Amino acid sequence: LRMIMPIGLLVAVAGFSAIVMLLWNALLPDIFGLEVINFWQALGLLVLSHILFGGGWKMAMGGIMGRGGFGKNPIREKWDKMTPEERKEFIKNRHCGHRHGFGARHFGDELMNDESPKDNSRD
Repeated sequence: LRMIMPIGLLVAVAGFSAIVMLLWNALLPDIFGLEVINFWQALGLLVLSHILFGGGWKMAMGGIMGRGGFGKNPIREKWDKMTPEERKEFIKNRHCGHRHGFGARHFGDELMNDESPKDNSRD
């Protein structure tokens, strides 16, 4: 098991680098006229983007080592602590700030299993 972890990490990093390289080379030269990149440049871009946008290495290693993701999610923790009634009330009172087309689904609709007819006047 101790040997599998570093090998798995290397395979994951190589896989992500290959994906970055393939996506870059398939899209960006044609769209923006940029140069084609190689595997090592893709790895460098992956590392740089993770440092700049991903919260640095401490957060990454916490997620890689199996602590269930990249840190705590306070919204998820609050949702997990709600009772089913509180969740239904939250979903009922939410405001999207914009209107959706007819028949559009909203966050949490799958949790609303009450028998009352749904009010589609706001859709």
